[in-house]
Amino acid sequence: MLVDAAPDVDILVINAAHMTMIPMLEITDEEWMQTFAVNVFSGIRLSRAYVPKMVANRWGRIIFISSESALQTPIEMAHYGVSKTAELAISRGLATTLAGTGVTVNAVLPGPTTSEIFTGMLQDVYVSPGRAQDLAEAGRQYIAEFRPNSLLGRPATPHEVANMVVYVASHQAAATSGAAMRVDGGVLPTIA
Repeated sequence: MLVDAAPDVDILVINAAHMTMIPMLEITDEEWMQTFAVNVFSGIRLSRAYVPKMVANRWGRIIFISSESALQTPIEMAHYGVSKTAELAISRGLATTLAGTGVTVNAVLPGPTTSEIFTGMLQDVYVSPGRAQDLAEAGRQYIAEFRPNSLLGRPATPHEVANMVVYVASHQAAATSGAAMRVDGGVLPTIA
């Protein structure tokens, strides 16, 4: 078990994700449950395991890697979006619970990002004869089809998202808690 292998954690980044492209009415109960088991309950369980020591130490950082899909539920993967909305609620509730303890809790909301899971989906769906020739082109096609309001016009890189995580995990972010920090490439149309 992870907690046994790493019993002392000061910075917890909750980044496990399960994502599949399935039309809303075709998502099975099993797929909903799998998505929530990975995307939601893993963060709850890890937080529950590590928070007591963080509070005792009067310092810690918990960072949920949510998604712009939490605020703009995608038609091609509604179950993923709903699970990411749940992460926002959990992160805000946990931040409120831990107010004044020295432990901050935040969510980072990337837009489509060239993570392993996303590039695998791009490879399966877009890189084929008559479609994209490579992953970069596939990423641009996905953005054009499903996130046409993107200001970036391409998926972000994991490194671009990690820069926000580094800040939120730092001592400089002591006054940042309960926030949803966007790294969405301008996918979300509002500034809120």
